[in-house]
Amino acid sequence: MENEMCENKAQYNTQRQRMNFPNDIKKEKRKISYQCDICKKSFSHKSNLTTHKRIHTGEKPYCCDICGKSFSVSSHLTTHRRIHTGEKPYDCDICGKLFSDGSHLATHRRIHRGEKPYHCDICGKSFSDSSHFTKHKRIHTGEKPYQCDICGKSFYDGSHLTKHKRIHTGEKPYHCDICGKSFSGSSDLTTHKLIHTREKPYNCDICKISFSQKGNLTTHKRVHTGEKPYHCDICGKSFSQLGDLNTHKHIHTGERPYHCDICGKSFSQNGELTVHRRIHTGEKPYDCDICGKSFSICSNLSRHKRIHTGEKPYHCDVCDKSFSVNSALGKHKRIHTGERPYQCNICGKSFSGSSNLTTHKLTHTGEKPYHCDICGKSFCQAGQVTSHKRIHTGEKPFHCGVCGNSFAEKSHLKRHISVHHDV
Repeated sequence: MENEMCENKAQYNTQRQRMNFPNDIKKEKRKISYQCDICKKSFSHKSNLTTHKRIHTGEKPYCCDICGKSFSVSSHLTTHRRIHTGEKPYDCDICGKLFSDGSHLATHRRIHRGEKPYHCDICGKSFSDSSHFTKHKRIHTGEKPYQCDICGKSFYDGSHLTKHKRIHTGEKPYHCDICGKSFSGSSDLTTHKLIHTREKPYNCDICKISFSQKGNLTTHKRVHTGEKPYHCDICGKSFSQLGDLNTHKHIHTGERPYHCDICGKSFSQNGELTVHRRIHTGEKPYDCDICGKSFSICSNLSRHKRIHTGEKPYHCDVCDKSFSVNSALGKHKRIHTGERPYQCNICGKSFSGSSNLTTHKLTHTGEKPYHCDICGKSFCQAGQVTSHKRIHTGEKPFHCGVCGNSFAEKSHLKRHISVHHDV
């Protein structure tokens, strides 16, 4: 009897081992690692390795049948197609905002929770999105992995390369449904639409000034904090905006990649070309809501408004003089330092302000690009046209606070005060 029980027990253990054997095989399969023979990165699934290898080969087998754009991953094509269809299947249960991609919704939810799990160990800045963190780190490392195959220019963000290439192709795929104007970048269209809506949803908690873009608010706050996180690796100069650093670097390189198709003039920044073209078109899209005056540049409208408000937010830390424009403060400080960083490449003369150099160069070229639309007279500077037009309009915007006399030019008011009021 005892021998029979032992025999049955042995048979049971043998059967159990056979039943567990497939599970052991599955465990062994899970341990199998698929390694990339190019970079040695490992993956638990063969399909993941196949997808990964496309980074090295550049293969993009999934093609959009609407616009022809190709992708290395099928899910990326699915998400991309929603740009054309307008489909946004992922909605935020807190604010109701819709998204075309589930990962975008996950990132968006962190705004409500205030969650920023990605921290830069160099400057301490935190991010809610890993991709934003990756891009941010390239500011510190100087890494620019995306290169234009037409002109060779490099970018730290793939989307910047895509937008840049449209300079070469002339493509402007984003259209305003209100006025029909076209743009090369979706963010440019978003910014443009705020001209129509006048919406400014981002408010400074220090001075209460409102902005249409979050990035503009972030940049503005540096006026209060004095933060200048962008440094020139050639001369060490620091800037509060990345765009200002990029523009500054062109002083060293002399690069001017953007050309006006009307007059052929070249510029170091695409934004400068856009503004310049308005000289030819006469476009002034920015209107003052106080006096109705129009401007071709948004920053000129901001500066103009300070005439009405009297605001002078930029203070000299040497003599305490205040200015309504940051560039005026920068130029003023050179009185104390004696710095003249802008040099004429024709005669070698140096200037404390870039605008002074630009004006000076016109003495060599004889160019007078600013014209009076009333009498046709031409001038070297836009400000000279403004002053000249007062002959036609009779406008005298500068008033003496002592006797009430008015003058067409600020210099005339200053001379009047010194002669008649001994101030």
